[in-house]
Amino acid sequence: MPKVLFLTTSHSYNDDRIFYHQAKALRDNGYEVKICSLYAEYKGVIDGIEIESYAVLEESIEKKMETFRKVCDHFQPDTIICSEPLAVVASKKFVKEHNAGCIYDITEWYPSMSMLDGYKFPAKIFKAVKFSLIQWYAGFLSTHLIFGEATKKFPLAYFFCFKKQMILPYYPDPVYIHKNIKKPDPDTITLCYTGQISKDKGIENFFNAIDKLQQKLPELHIRILIIGSTVQESDEQYFSTLLKNYSFNTIELRKPTTFERFTEAFAEADICFDLREINFENNHSLPIKLFYFMGAGKPVIYSNLKGIRKHMGTLSFGSLVDPQNAEAISEIILNYIRNPKLYHLHALNARKEFEGKYNWGTIKESFIDFVKRSIDK
Repeated sequence: MPKVLFLTTSHSYNDDRIFYHQAKALRDNGYEVKICSLYAEYKGVIDGIEIESYAVLEESIEKKMETFRKVCDHFQPDTIICSEPLAVVASKKFVKEHNAGCIYDITEWYPSMSMLDGYKFPAKIFKAVKFSLIQWYAGFLSTHLIFGEATKKFPLAYFFCFKKQMILPYYPDPVYIHKNIKKPDPDTITLCYTGQISKDKGIENFFNAIDKLQQKLPELHIRILIIGSTVQESDEQYFSTLLKNYSFNTIELRKPTTFERFTEAFAEADICFDLREINFENNHSLPIKLFYFMGAGKPVIYSNLKGIRKHMGTLSFGSLVDPQNAEAISEIILNYIRNPKLYHLHALNARKEFEGKYNWGTIKESFIDFVKRSIDK
């Protein structure tokens, strides 16, 4: 029975991409699968997948690498799937000595903007160069490359074009999707924001659009549903100030829910939003939540991101907008209210495209084949 080991520093052992999709797909195809994360402490077996996780994220780099090395030596995998450069570097000796595969699964920008936030110029420049060199080194050490989206292929796909590589988007398995196509109410609308609550992720843009809608249609009952939380203390203060500045009558705040129940949490939403700021990092992202909104049958209003345009083109189930143009966004919402047939069409289109093109079943076999080839190389 072939063995596959997942190594990740910053993702939890039950991460949706790693555990619920990749690991379970390999398990179902006869692989012995193990996940090692440095995010939280846990040891055991969940759904036939072995977990050996440690809470050492704040420890030294050497401590983290030694943890990964010990797991590799004990488990003796045929191939290793790494989510971050440190995991790739830590597995270098094992991969070389045992001729194992090493797949670098690139789902995040490295270095990300958040990694550089604590540094001032010129230190920020030096750190960016340092982290970039580490990224290139990880690309050099790996035997295979997976990219979560086409816009994140640069630079490794071009520097190491001779290596086997694939694009594996964040499509969800339909088993985790709760379908709920709403029939719009002309007097009430529920608008939904999910995820991290911060300026960068667009909470203020969301509020501005709702405020503009409220001014245009004061008799409309607008229900605001926010599922998420702040991460930084500064975000908490920022959000508290926003709540004081806007006079919304009905606003419900819910804490993030479990992965399996995520689409159930926003089932009553009429329209789902993601109005994140368009900076370099965001612009090259393909937001995961988009596919969950689609699967649930929700029309969406999203920032006009290059990552979405390049992967999907124009949307048949919503709009790509300037996130700071509250006037235009409010008009799109008004159009749905005044034209329920358009709303219903977009809701059906969302579900249809999810079922036909954007679900895990459409890409699962190619992922399994890619892992098999990393072992058979």
